[in-house]
Amino acid sequence: MATPAPLVPVTTPDDDAEITVSAGELREMRDGLQRFLMEYRFGLQEIETKIGILRDEFLLTHDYNPIEHVSSRVKSPDSLVEKVQRKGIDPDFGSIRRSITDIAGIRITCSFVADVYRLFDLLTEQDDVRVIKVKDYIAAPKENGYKSLHAIIEVPVFLSTGRIEVPVEVQFRTIAMDFWASLEHKIYYKYATRVPDELLESLKDAAETAAELDERMERLHGEIRGRSVGDLASGSPVIRGRETEAPSGDGQGVPRALTRGAERPVAPTDAAPSAAGPV
Repeated sequence: MATPAPLVPVTTPDDDAEITVSAGELREMRDGLQRFLMEYRFGLQEIETKIGILRDEFLLTHDYNPIEHVSSRVKSPDSLVEKVQRKGIDPDFGSIRRSITDIAGIRITCSFVADVYRLFDLLTEQDDVRVIKVKDYIAAPKENGYKSLHAIIEVPVFLSTGRIEVPVEVQFRTIAMDFWASLEHKIYYKYATRVPDELLESLKDAAETAAELDERMERLHGEIRGRSVGDLASGSPVIRGRETEAPSGDGQGVPRALTRGAERPVAPTDAAPSAAGPV
């Protein structure tokens, strides 16, 4: 007769009551979570490859690199569990997959605002990329001064079991925006989100100064490199000031984020106090 697997006491966060889980069940839970996060890691690698190709092609063909640096991450198990609990999401992989779209995230820091929009166009116009949602905090900054272009996109990943679509959050920022956001994140962390009003005002002033610096440096860049390079990097600001989502249904239609027609800017509705946390 086989020896039963040892049982491990686990404390639940709500009432500190202990439940008993076998070591085999714990291993199964661990393996399931690893497989779940693996899909997002592969999706992230697909986006990193696409960005790397664009960067290398720009350098070789145009002698110009619109990308300063790239950072990426897949949420840790602890971070994912904390978000599931905070948002009240059912703790099963199907519910998590439907409800949380930033498990995989990549931040692309560009030289200039024009580069941000140009890279967004080049990435999202690829025929295997589907835009789910776009929030343009550059044209319509958050109240605290935060600026960045956020997009949730889906890319295909081909596993031994077949093709799956993986959502990845992509953030585009300029160097000045990234510096400001990093400082803002440290301040919110230090004060546990309860930042004094005078510091909030200073942060907002700094955001405006960063925006002015972006404009000045982009203008200088255009004068130094000439209009041909400036035009090449400018792209078309197709989503400025708008929060958009892909249409429902079969998803084959062109998302409103990629339509060309001018629209009055609408401020995004995400009101989180600090948006500068790690991607």
